[in-house]
Amino acid sequence: MRRMPARGRVLGIDVGERRVGLAVSDPTQTLARPLTTLTVNGGAAAVNGVMREIDRLGAEDDGLAVIAVGLPTQLDGSPNSQTTRVLAFIAALTGRTALPIVRVDERLSSHEAESRLALRERDWRRRKARLDAAAAAVILQDYLDHEAGMSGGSSGSGG
Repeated sequence: MRRMPARGRVLGIDVGERRVGLAVSDPTQTLARPLTTLTVNGGAAAVNGVMREIDRLGAEDDGLAVIAVGLPTQLDGSPNSQTTRVLAFIAALTGRTALPIVRVDERLSSHEAESRLALRERDWRRRKARLDAAAAAVILQDYLDHEAGMSGGSSGSGG
């Protein structure tokens, strides 16, 4: 992982086949919150939808400093069936933005997001609708905590 610039928010992305979850940090790069879920029909649609959000967030006062994309792997860290697709998404996004893009280990992020949502929301349909953005927030928070620990801040769960 690369160091975070001192200013601006971080955008967290959880890339799925049909949905892309987005989360954003606060300007101090301390806390992640779910932002939205985009429904997509393939790689180009995913990149286009994410670029619209990047442009929108970048135009706001706090802007964006970094993009953190969850990279799916097996539990042992080896590539899985989704790794290649997400790497292609990252490559396409890299060609469309000057913002630095970092890869974040996303093992078990969806499971953790589901567990957290289940505590507050009993209806599985409502949980499912919010799961991808919640998973993006878990990925982003792991990244923020890892970076805070690397810079001598509070220790986090790492990512």
